[in-house]
Amino acid sequence: MKPLQASSGDLNADRRADYAEMLFASGDHAQAAELLLGALELAPQWAMGWFRLGEMQETSGRVDLAAQAWTMSLQLDPADRQGAALNLQLIGKAPAVDALPSAFVETLFDHYAESFDESLVDRLEYRLPEVLDRAIRAARPGRFALALDLGCGTGLMGQRLRPIVDRLEGYDISARMLRKARAKGAYDFLDKADLQNFVHAGPKADLVTVADVFIYVGALSGVVKTIAGLLVRDGLFAFSVETLAGDGDFVLLPSRRYAHAQHYVRDVLAANGFSILSLEPTVIRQDRGQPVSGLVVVARAPNSG
Repeated sequence: MKPLQASSGDLNADRRADYAEMLFASGDHAQAAELLLGALELAPQWAMGWFRLGEMQETSGRVDLAAQAWTMSLQLDPADRQGAALNLQLIGKAPAVDALPSAFVETLFDHYAESFDESLVDRLEYRLPEVLDRAIRAARPGRFALALDLGCGTGLMGQRLRPIVDRLEGYDISARMLRKARAKGAYDFLDKADLQNFVHAGPKADLVTVADVFIYVGALSGVVKTIAGLLVRDGLFAFSVETLAGDGDFVLLPSRRYAHAQHYVRDVLAANGFSILSLEPTVIRQDRGQPVSGLVVVARAPNSG
């Protein structure tokens, strides 16, 4: 993927960068990296150009040079909109982080908002809202007075929830995704918010959904504790995770998504007082032609009778 900031601000640098992309697409990865490095000599403050250079260097097998480029990108853009710190972690050049940088997630979804539904549903066979909706209805038939859809995106989950909810609120980090959700008309209220420091001033909810969002959060204890405080007595918490097949509690995958172990999900829920009503394996989506395995979970709020 070319940098989200397509222009360096220098016409000559941009021309070299475009030619570098042509070389890269043709398979000449090393030469493409050399040409992009030349472009960066003309535009040394282009953080996203440095990030792209890192990708080219890694593809050409020069991991140390990739690390240098991503380190430079991170220095120029400390908010890390491209996710340089994640790539450094994946090649063993930086310590593990507990969640993706908020600026990276926001930039990613602002960038893909226009094509998000088509890509996810039509091409990647994304059916998670349907599966999560069925799990919620099986756990508790009937209506909910208030539901909070955290990380609501373009509103795919909200469209499923609307028939069983009196008031539906959606929150997302991406303003462009929220605009798409607003156009669907499923929500009574939408607002921009970061799940990692989410605060809700309104009444407590009967249902909180977090559909395909924990793939951007590794350590779940903090956010699950927050969600426990959002729910009324006997309220439901419905969410999904990608499944970790190996050892450990959670891991950042090469896809730059987190996968979580089933035992870790159970432990975090129990530590925050939740009772699991259902925990079922599912296929979340396709990725490069392969099914992505996950878990769909419905849990009951703490202090329930």
